[in-house]
Amino acid sequence: MLPLADVFVHLYVLIDDAIKDGSIPIPPRPGPTPTCSDAEVLTIALARHTRGITSENAWLAEVQADWRHYFPHLPAQSEFNRRTRWLWGAFELLRQDVIAAIPADAWQQVDTTSLPVKHPSRVRGPDGWVGPAGLHADFGFDAAHAEWFYGFRLGLRTDLGSRLVRSWQICPASVNEREVAADLLEGSSPPRGLLLDRGFVGRAFAAAQAACGTRVVLTPSRAERRRVPVAQRRAVAVFRNRIETTNGQVTEGLGLARHRAHTFWGLLTRTAATLCAHTLLILGMA
Repeated sequence: MLPLADVFVHLYVLIDDAIKDGSIPIPPRPGPTPTCSDAEVLTIALARHTRGITSENAWLAEVQADWRHYFPHLPAQSEFNRRTRWLWGAFELLRQDVIAAIPADAWQQVDTTSLPVKHPSRVRGPDGWVGPAGLHADFGFDAAHAEWFYGFRLGLRTDLGSRLVRSWQICPASVNEREVAADLLEGSSPPRGLLLDRGFVGRAFAAAQAACGTRVVLTPSRAERRRVPVAQRRAVAVFRNRIETTNGQVTEGLGLARHRAHTFWGLLTRTAATLCAHTLLILGMA
């Protein structure tokens, strides 16, 4: 991880160049041009996510106290939050631009992880957690923690070796994980193989992937593990840990599990920024 001063400089140059060359188109908005540029806002927001800091207010206070000479026109927290949500797509466009020239691994992995938005006991009918196309929060079961939650799921398709995120989506908590995998693979070159956990068991899904030239490998169940040779079992466990490592880096290491969002668009912004930060960290760019 680079020193914070270097992170600020590197991210600003990277983002500013991407805006100027059109890789990150900025949506037009009414009103006068703000004194704190879009590149500065994106730099401050993205630097926060590379550090896994969950409190935007505390982060802005630190920037105000220690980095005023870098950002002399830092907006108030409410304005900063509003502008960051307006620019949420820039994080994803930057992530895609950074990995565009990096060939995808032949073997990839797909998994989902929970994104709770409130404790299940506090749910009292319909609420404001609604996104586009009818997407809304609902109940789902988190197998990793053996508990029910209320919110959404984050689906990730990543390279098995480098763990770079190739595609992602926020989906309902109760979604069929095989449908998530199909969506994440759509529009991309079929990988040679997919390593998946037991949530993706399904003959029809495996047959559909085989028809595209993709071999589906599922982590063995408890009964199957007793029949699998020890050497093979260890190899599968090593690769399976890569899936858990990617999820852990995003949700725990970079703080997405403690996103503190109050609306779907806030959650979407934090997710896009976190995944962009994750990519830059893997590539040694932050």
